[in-house]
Amino acid sequence: MATPNEDVRNPFTGLDVTWMLQTQAERFKQKPLLTWAPFDAPARHYSYSEFVHLAGCLAASLSAKGVQEGDRVLVHLENCPEFLLSWAALAELGAIAVTTNTRSAIDELSYYIDNSGAKCAITQPSLFSTLQAAGNDLNFIAVTSHNAGVNEVPPSGPGIESFDQMLTGEPAANRHRVSADPNRPVGVQYTSGTTSRPKGVVITHGNALWAARVTGGHLGTRTDDTQLIFLPLFHINALAYSFLPALWKGATVVLMPKFSSSRFWNVSLEHKVTLGSLIPFCYRALADVERPKKHYYRTWGGGISYVPIAQELGIHTVGWYGMTETISQPITGHNDMPNEPDVIGRAAPEYDISIVDENGNPTQYGDVGHLRVKGRPGLSLFKEYLFNEEATRNAFDEEGWFITGDRVIPFENGTIRFSDRDKDMMKVGGENVAPSEVERVLMSLESVAEVAVVAKRHPMLDEVPVAFIRPTQPSSDVDQEALRAEIAAATASALADFKQPREIYFVDDFPRVTLEKIAKAKLRARLEESDK
Repeated sequence: MATPNEDVRNPFTGLDVTWMLQTQAERFKQKPLLTWAPFDAPARHYSYSEFVHLAGCLAASLSAKGVQEGDRVLVHLENCPEFLLSWAALAELGAIAVTTNTRSAIDELSYYIDNSGAKCAITQPSLFSTLQAAGNDLNFIAVTSHNAGVNEVPPSGPGIESFDQMLTGEPAANRHRVSADPNRPVGVQYTSGTTSRPKGVVITHGNALWAARVTGGHLGTRTDDTQLIFLPLFHINALAYSFLPALWKGATVVLMPKFSSSRFWNVSLEHKVTLGSLIPFCYRALADVERPKKHYYRTWGGGISYVPIAQELGIHTVGWYGMTETISQPITGHNDMPNEPDVIGRAAPEYDISIVDENGNPTQYGDVGHLRVKGRPGLSLFKEYLFNEEATRNAFDEEGWFITGDRVIPFENGTIRFSDRDKDMMKVGGENVAPSEVERVLMSLESVAEVAVVAKRHPMLDEVPVAFIRPTQPSSDVDQEALRAEIAAATASALADFKQPREIYFVDDFPRVTLEKIAKAKLRARLEESDK
């Protein structure tokens, strides 16, 4: 009798991302896979065949530069075709794309490079100097000739490669350089947690195929669909909720450099877009824009199942809940049935979920509980946190449930509503921010004795960070303007702009709870009271 093998029970045994790309290129050949819709240039169409050919050219060039199976390569790009080509080419080599937030400061980028062990990088002209300053030891940096569609002469010199030139060769004769293994890592995305530094979420080929197949079912993606992508490709949403499901179904994606409420409808109408993945910020922004009398949208996916602007336009909305670690959505609405207002949806059939109280008991209907998700690491859940066994271990409870850090409300009819986060986290315009990241930078200043960073509600961004500072001297003796300037300089050099405090409050002491911990709930209440 054969020895039981975990991989035998993997639905993607013998398959990987390269298999998916090459299979679809054979099936759909000249059909557009990708339409690039920059703001300042005409649209550019890539057929399935051309996209896979270019990915092969890039893979051959990267291989010639020494990139091998298992190597980690930093992909530091805004939305553009080169991002997706890089991701596909690295997958073909068995290498790993470390995709990073383009708003990262030098200190953050340096951490990503050191933590991942990236040997080289791919970026664009506007981001080159920051990346070069962060990664002095990189073997080479490949630079595109444009910034999200705006042409610019790339830098040149030792250790700098032209990305465009890397596309001009020919794919290697043996396109599939590594054996197909769904357990092999294909990407790393850094996500903020409650620790002071983001953790690298390791995503496998099996995770990517799972996202492609499962999320396409959640949204109801069809071969004749065109999906709009404007959310950043370095986040799980754009890649796993949009690009991969479209690829699995043989659909077309339209890629914008970023979200633009003034361009949203023009691009959607020009390319007859039928599907979209939106976040609350987008819904609010589009509410102030004139609606077209005619459109082609069938479905929008997002964080809630009922959106007034979608109802007005006759667009079906699918609510869903997911995070980088869950790959797809453990909670989702119906793509082909009515959904109830103001809920995320209900438990997805591909996952197990549990909602428990503080004692680990099932939450009563209508009460707030902690959300746990059960799946298979490397398939329906992330494989691990990169080089961090302790964090990986602590992410699961004793029974193997993944601890999401979010709180939800279950109802008797099976629907689930999002409540809040039980971790010390905030959501700034769709970006996760750990207050501890900001506090680490502020505590490095000699003039700061103690600090607490909390979220303040914002009409467009949901939340923004606000810092309460206890200086080393009594606040009445401090040159507050000088200290504000020092804080602004420190956070600007060490943190992405969305992590930088919007307001600074100086205090002589903090409200306390057990063990003299700062009572952040009281600080948040103080902010809410001041806004009244």
